[in-house]
Amino acid sequence: MSAQAVEPAASIPASTFGGSVAEYLRQIQTIAAKDLRSEMRTKEALNASISFSIVILVLFSFAFDPSSDQLQEFSGGLLWVVFSFAGALVLNRSFARETQNDCLDGLLASPTPASALFLGKSLANYALLLAVEAVSLPVFALFYNLHWTGLFWPLVMVMLLGTWALTMIGTVFSALTVNLRLRELMLPTLVYPLMIPALMSAMTLTTDFFSGTPLGPDNMIWVRLMVAFDVIFTAVAIAVIDTVLTG
Repeated sequence: MSAQAVEPAASIPASTFGGSVAEYLRQIQTIAAKDLRSEMRTKEALNASISFSIVILVLFSFAFDPSSDQLQEFSGGLLWVVFSFAGALVLNRSFARETQNDCLDGLLASPTPASALFLGKSLANYALLLAVEAVSLPVFALFYNLHWTGLFWPLVMVMLLGTWALTMIGTVFSALTVNLRLRELMLPTLVYPLMIPALMSAMTLTTDFFSGTPLGPDNMIWVRLMVAFDVIFTAVAIAVIDTVLTG
């Protein structure tokens, strides 16, 4: 093979992108598709998360008066608390399913870089979390008599940004706690404190939308905070994931 033939691939560090950008993206897609197929076969995390979120929403509906004006003041907080706890069930399974038969060691020994493995699992988790939220949101609106269709797209934007923040942090700590006996307890303990800025933004914006307040200069600061949070923690997660996985 001539030097000209290998020059394009050599221009990008193989340890970072697995040889080329196209190959790197293909590895991410392969990992994400593998995780989604594995989850769709058993539906363990998906069914558990959806069932948990619906049960919590139904129980809370008996504790709060749906016709109360005070419900509008914390409706966004209630919804994102449910999203966060239900999401922990999905995120906890991300690396835990690789512990059987030393599958995680095999993935780490493969040519796939750690960042591609992390991003592939993050995309799979992101899709599963959005599926749980897509089921929970109509149930929440039904039981709590909330009208959200008028600000549907702004609400979708907040869910996408907030869920990405939860996915990034949750996937990193899922890898960090995969070998711990109490990982089901340690994961939310580590994730939720770091999620406070993103959760505050998501809760505030969601509450505004449920109360009919449109997106404007007064609450745009929360959108900027969520975007900055997502960008910073995505970069940090990619930078540290190799150390987290390989020690």
